[in-house]
Amino acid sequence: MACFIIGAGSFYGLPVPVRDTDTVIAADGGWRVCRELSLTPSLLVADFDSLDTVPEFDHILRLPVEKDNTDMIRAVKEGFARGETEFHLLGGMGGRRTDHTLANMQTLAYIARHGGRGWLYGSGERFTAICDGGEIMLPAKKSGILSVFCLGADAEGVTIEGAQYPLADAALTADFPLGVSNHFTGKAVRVAVRRGCLLIGICDKE
Repeated sequence: MACFIIGAGSFYGLPVPVRDTDTVIAADGGWRVCRELSLTPSLLVADFDSLDTVPEFDHILRLPVEKDNTDMIRAVKEGFARGETEFHLLGGMGGRRTDHTLANMQTLAYIARHGGRGWLYGSGERFTAICDGGEIMLPAKKSGILSVFCLGADAEGVTIEGAQYPLADAALTADFPLGVSNHFTGKAVRVAVRRGCLLIGICDKE
């Protein structure tokens, strides 16, 4: 099972098909995308700053406009409450709101720290995060860009294996982009971190 959360940002298509066993949550303006895709979400989470009207729908979690949680991260919390651990965040990048893109990248760290795996999708690119002893194996690709960033406090014990530029027990900091623009070389790539959190970006184009 997986949880698809569709937000109000730029939508670049479904990365994988939505199965009957998957959960779909619309985050505010993501409701319109669900309608266009003929998807009926399990829940609409919204403060309705991206929708002109409140739709006639039985499963709405209405949020106050003034709040600490973004619509997206509250939708993630609802997904965790339903037992989900795999999250696909769509409509969470692009558009006019770079601040929301950054907030959704932070949301990936929230997912990782709570034992889940999250993916945030853009145009020909996707991001995920690993934290505190986490690791990820990325399938072999003949080409493409791999970037690894420190997300928060200094990341220690960073390992990258199988990419053009490997790292072993290295440190990454938030003020120097050492991990940007690595390359896939046809091998599977392993990324791991002993302490701290990493944001991992994969771009299909060189």
